[in-house]
Amino acid sequence: MAEGLLTADAARSLVGSVDAFLFDCDGVIWKGDELIQGVPETLELLRKLGKKLVFVTNNSRKSRRQYSKKFKTLGLEVTEEEIFTSSFAAAMFLKLNKFSPEKKVYVVGEDGILDELKLAGFECFGGPEDGKKNIMLEANFYFDHDKSVGAVIVGLDQYFNYYKMQYASLCIRENPGCLFIATNRDPTGHMTSAQEWPGAGTMVAAVSCSVQKEPIVVGKPSSFLMDFLLKSFNLETSRMCMVGDRLDTDILFGQNTGCKTLLVLSGVTTLPELQDASNTIHPDLYTNSVYDLVKLLQQ
Repeated sequence: MAEGLLTADAARSLVGSVDAFLFDCDGVIWKGDELIQGVPETLELLRKLGKKLVFVTNNSRKSRRQYSKKFKTLGLEVTEEEIFTSSFAAAMFLKLNKFSPEKKVYVVGEDGILDELKLAGFECFGGPEDGKKNIMLEANFYFDHDKSVGAVIVGLDQYFNYYKMQYASLCIRENPGCLFIATNRDPTGHMTSAQEWPGAGTMVAAVSCSVQKEPIVVGKPSSFLMDFLLKSFNLETSRMCMVGDRLDTDILFGQNTGCKTLLVLSGVTTLPELQDASNTIHPDLYTNSVYDLVKLLQQ
């Protein structure tokens, strides 16, 4: 199946056939801390047309509250209820699966995960704090870990180190029934506007390799986030459009859950990658950036 270039007719037809737009953030709304051109106009127009807007990001470094502040700083009015992060998804996964409040959660990740877990009422530790800890690999060194840890959550972590890898591995291997949860498996991401950086998938792969076990993934392209989204809003997936810059997460997420899909080339995926014969993930439509929606609808 070949994807179609977004034309004026296709843009009108798309907007007419959907009630909600789900936007990825990194590479679609912003790059690092820089807003992508035309984003405010696009969101304003879609809201004027009565569309529901939801922001679905795999970046677990911030909580929904912190993301809401970031939107505000960039001049965009977005409420916490409109934001779905993989850090929030991880906390909700534990809540929906009746994770025992007696048990603790070890976090290989940043404040976003810790904040969402605390808001959901779970006891957690690890995070940036453990990025400062070192270990001495000496003959009789024994690494102790908390036996009451019932889940390990791994997300994007700029403070990732050997200490955390061992702590997470011991909990998963030695604590009976300990859950191994990954916020997402993105190999790279636009952590700054200048270039791509290793994504959460690299940290997940390290822990996964150590424990020889696959994690439960709660972010895109897993359908868990969508199930939760549908519980929060009264929407049908066939009346939604997922807008993203990654084929393997955003577009696959949309396809897995029955949404229409629009790929924008303002982030990770390039046109040659999209059109490469080896690519098996094809969005319904593609265009350069979200701003094209405004320009085409005005034609």
